Amino acid sequence: MIVSTGFFDGVHMGHRAVVSRLVSIARERGDESMVVTFSPHPRTVLQDGARDLRLLMSPDEKRDMLRSLGVDRVETVRFTKEFSRLRAEDYLREYVIGRFGGTCILVGYDNRMGSDRLAPPEICSAAERLGLEAIVLGPAACDGGVAVSSTKIREALAAGDVEAAASMLGYRYGLLGVTVAGNRLGRTIGFPTANLRLYDPLKMIPGNGVYAVTVDTLGTVHKGMCNIGVRPTVSSGGAVCVETNIFDFDEDIYGLDIRLTFVRKIREEQAFPSLEALRLQLEKDREQCLSILNAG
Repeated sequence: MIVSTGFFDGVHMGHRAVVSRLVSIARERGDESMVVTFSPHPRTVLQDGARDLRLLMSPDEKRDMLRSLGVDRVETVRFTKEFSRLRAEDYLREYVIGRFGGTCILVGYDNRMGSDRLAPPEICSAAERLGLEAIVLGPAACDGGVAVSSTKIREALAAGDVEAAASMLGYRYGLLGVTVAGNRLGRTIGFPTANLRLYDPLKMIPGNGVYAVTVDTLGTVHKGMCNIGVRPTVSSGGAVCVETNIFDFDEDIYGLDIRLTFVRKIREEQAFPSLEALRLQLEKDREQCLSILNAG
């Protein structure tokens, strides 16, 4: 069994380099490939900044993405305080070799393993003592030669730079949830919106602003524009909402699945002096979003 282990949040370009090598080596050797990941996120157990933690993927999205990339098995180890006390060598012995039958482990260039936080060279030494082959991979880079990390992707999303995030992820970022009822104010000015409630409350929401998006619902993909923010024109001090106007669409989708895929941010959220001023700006936003989405 050829194994790679880590949290793999987002399954970004750096992770994909590891997965590609993992799958390739397994096939060359006539063996199986396995990714061992964890749930929940270690921070939620160790309380290391857990309050601010937001993830790029739900566990189900991660599993499906890894399988789509050719990984034969995806195993999830429950992360507990007891598990967190395992040293790297104990983890390799008890889990990678003992539980999963690993004969070779692939290690990312920035991996840290175990309660002793071993770096890749030290992981290799521990693996060698156990008779486990270890291969260390270098950093993957996206456009511009920037090394990829989940932290950098989160920073890009927080800034609303969904295009930079997509470059590092290898795909456009999306949100999945259920459509819930809002105050229906948008309908009164000709821009009805579908309000999204995330299925995974820890999933990261891009920074406030207006975005060109595609919308997958009722088995069909539509064009649209999404506002993320507190709706300053019509409310004050409210919670962040994710509202999407789906172009040329008039179906009742309350209570149904909706997936948003973010293409480009077009402007910041702002307050308008009147609903008419808001409506006029939304007309401009719609044209700009259509131009972006029609261009692919």
